[in-house]
Amino acid sequence: MSIKKDPRTIRSREMFENAVIGLLSEDPAISNLTVQKIAAKAGLNRTTFYLHYQDIQDLLTQITDEILKELSDKIFALIHAKDLSEKQQLTQLLDYLYIHRNYLLILFKTNQFEEQLFLLLKRLVEIRRKNTNKDLPADYVDIDIKTASLVGIIIWWLRKGLHFSSDYMANQIYSMYRVQ
Repeated sequence: MSIKKDPRTIRSREMFENAVIGLLSEDPAISNLTVQKIAAKAGLNRTTFYLHYQDIQDLLTQITDEILKELSDKIFALIHAKDLSEKQQLTQLLDYLYIHRNYLLILFKTNQFEEQLFLLLKRLVEIRRKNTNKDLPADYVDIDIKTASLVGIIIWWLRKGLHFSSDYMANQIYSMYRVQ
């Protein structure tokens, strides 16, 4: 049995989330955020804010957790998609990141998010490596190094490389990481 959420609660939370993302895109310093600014941008009041969140950090944590859960679900679904090639899986992941790039670019400013993304992608790399039918050479790239480079490529692409399509990036990444 699922518990239905009140549509007003869902709408208020979305308004607060959009407001904080909007404010951070205007001024990325989290220290400049105030509950008053967030509430005003959302068109709601501070009392409503405190009905949903303990403080600004709680709001940011919930946004980060929500995006990481969606990303984790996306990665899990791609890992288990039997009808997609590795390149197609990577393209779909990059498409997802592209769609959510505005949120992600702001969240990358917090080390917590980058570390959590690293752990998610590391899990993906570990599973892909475990599921490969090929014997990997003894000197094959360490999982942490491979994951760190992948995170770096994704961050660069989202910040400065969006003139490259997700399909092009998937091909480039695939070429770099495929087992020879």
